Amino acid sequence: MIKVFLHGANGKMGQEVQKQLDSYENCVLIGGFDKENTGKFTFPVYTDFQQIKEKPDVIIDFSIPKATLSMLCYAKENHIPAVIATTGFSKEEKEQIMEYAKTLPIFQSANMSFTITLMSKILAEAAKALSNTDIEIIEAHHNRKIDSPSGTALLLADSMNKALENRFHYEFARHTKHEKRSKDEIGFSSIRGGNIVGEHTVEFIGENEILEITHKAYSRSIFADGAIKAACFLVNKPDGFYTMEDLVKDLD
Repeated sequence: MIKVFLHGANGKMGQEVQKQLDSYENCVLIGGFDKENTGKFTFPVYTDFQQIKEKPDVIIDFSIPKATLSMLCYAKENHIPAVIATTGFSKEEKEQIMEYAKTLPIFQSANMSFTITLMSKILAEAAKALSNTDIEIIEAHHNRKIDSPSGTALLLADSMNKALENRFHYEFARHTKHEKRSKDEIGFSSIRGGNIVGEHTVEFIGENEILEITHKAYSRSIFADGAIKAACFLVNKPDGFYTMEDLVKDLD
């Protein structure tokens, strides 16, 4: 039985992970962590890592970057594998995560959906075939999301840019510029409103036609389920950094 610890228990995704874990016979939720214990949980929820009594086999993290790095200190001290589903990390924070991965099994993905992983592979091939088009990414999320553009939008852009030998730069704020569009840029547009779970569209815009590839998430359950699968995959893995591509290969 895999003992799971949930970091970010009060959040929407934390609550979704709790629901999805009930369908996994090989997993048990032994505790959680958040900045406050609302008292509504059926499992122990801590506000101080030093209070945690039972050592988990793996941690699932849906929180914010600052909290994730605090969690990794605890994970390193106790050598507990960690699945990071949080997004919005700075370059420096990403480098810190890679440092932790030298002495700890860490799984990180900006999107825990298998279909998004498939989409990124399709986009990489499309980008090579349509490298003479203007590439734009449009993403939409609920009005409570604090990072922009989304981690998934950046993941998709990175997949295309890698396929194009990293010759593209990313444009996040055209309103600050007064010049025509560069051919070597990928543009980002972000929409925030209502309760949109997540929508990502990549447009390859040519002179006379446009190819659009879109992914729409209708339920947070796909991300929670992906995080749990990642947690099961990560247990007993050697120290190192793992991604959704590693998980997909393992499932083949």
